[in-house]
Amino acid sequence: MEFNIITIFPKILDSYYKESILGRAQKNKLIKINYINLRDFTNDKHKSVDDSPYSGGAGMILKIEPLVKAIKSIKKKKKGKIILLDPKGKVYNQKIANEFSKLNQIIFVNGYYEGADARIDKFVDEKISLGNFVLTNSELATAMIIDSVSRLIPKVLGNKESLKYESHDSGLEYPQYTRPEIFKYKNKIYKVPKILLSGNHKEIEIWKKKNLKQK
Repeated sequence: MEFNIITIFPKILDSYYKESILGRAQKNKLIKINYINLRDFTNDKHKSVDDSPYSGGAGMILKIEPLVKAIKSIKKKKKGKIILLDPKGKVYNQKIANEFSKLNQIIFVNGYYEGADARIDKFVDEKISLGNFVLTNSELATAMIIDSVSRLIPKVLGNKESLKYESHDSGLEYPQYTRPEIFKYKNKIYKVPKILLSGNHKEIEIWKKKNLKQK
């Protein structure tokens, strides 16, 4: 899977992408993350990517020319999608994450300020929002989508069991416990359910399904 991020802050989350599961996935060539600096596609000496809107209004909006040039600089693959991060877009969820994980490529267009020139809609496949709240920029939203999609790609998670009862698919996960078996705190005792210590895999499986927390 190839992720291409069109951004004016190419390195803002660089350390995040290089650590933990995403870092390992890149080293193993399961995913590839590319940064495309929007300022590289401007024509003026100040490398301006934004301007004030026609008819006035608060704030600045991203200009159409550099956005389209940046998008067209990336060779779109057959099973690729161009996604605009936009508060007016479809609200992201696990179903969409599963759909995206089947793609070969996602091109993210990050929004800033008061958004982008509305003509950008003609050059993207889909608009996505993380919910009814506002961020100072959409890099965080992009990172969350990349993380949620990457973990669904085969071999990215070393343990297939992690996806067996995936949160937000059949339900939220069942309660989980680890050592110690008995935990004491302020004269109270908290124990691990006996069934999980029984070694009876059939009964444990029944318990897990019974205790899935539904949305």
